[in-house]
Amino acid sequence: MSIIKGAQVAEAVSAETKKRAEKLKAEGTEPCLAIIRVGEDGSEIAYERGAMKRMDKCGIKCVSVVLDKNISQAEFEKKFVEVNDDKNVHGILLLQPLPKQLDIEPIKELINPIKDVDALSAVNLYKVFVGDKTGYAPCTAEAVMETLDYMGTDYTGKKCVVIGRSLVVGKPLGMLLLGRNATVTYCHSRTKQLAEEAKQADILVAAVGVPKMVKADFVKEGMTVIDVGINVDENGNMCGDVDFENVEPIVENITPVPGGVGAVTTSVLAKHVVMAAEMLK
Repeated sequence: MSIIKGAQVAEAVSAETKKRAEKLKAEGTEPCLAIIRVGEDGSEIAYERGAMKRMDKCGIKCVSVVLDKNISQAEFEKKFVEVNDDKNVHGILLLQPLPKQLDIEPIKELINPIKDVDALSAVNLYKVFVGDKTGYAPCTAEAVMETLDYMGTDYTGKKCVVIGRSLVVGKPLGMLLLGRNATVTYCHSRTKQLAEEAKQADILVAAVGVPKMVKADFVKEGMTVIDVGINVDENGNMCGDVDFENVEPIVENITPVPGGVGAVTTSVLAKHVVMAAEMLK
């Protein structure tokens, strides 16, 4: 049995990204990420700090664009276009959720798909669904793949059950797994006999947003369980979608929460910024 720590995966991804960033700098291009934040939300600031730290580790320049929380839609779009058109910026990360007066839909249309390193644009989701390698998958979905790759997973013919159908994780992750010749089953909170479906998996991914929903009767020996959930339990502690305490003794591999897939997402973001810089140079 093995607990897969995200920090190990993140370091492996970052080391490769740093090499590519250094090559770009030697050729005269400094990869740059612009983080756009509206207001002073504490959790967004914390994520921004973590992302900036990871960019620094990977040799990527990072600039922070902070906008007033009461900004109008027109002014917001104008500021966004300024960043989008800046030739020195290769990737854009827009922190969410936005204040209630702002609509993100026009931004999805405005953003240059090459700079869309967190996969807001429908263009990038389309590319993921058709297997076009020039597109970016959402960072969390790709972080799951990086974690499985780090473990040396052979996907061919493996039964993968994804619990969750969001555009941020579930749907694109299923496409990435299909692209590696896995057999994918999508499940969700309304799936009948969910535990029985889950138990068929070789690889089970929980991304449904329900604390500790995946119990011991969802799993079997030899299974790999990837927990994407980030929830708060009844005691105010962070937990995943998997009942870790009861599932961990049964399965072969499992990721914890915190300290699992979430720790890999900013490394994937850095990798996407370097990809963008390589395409835009």
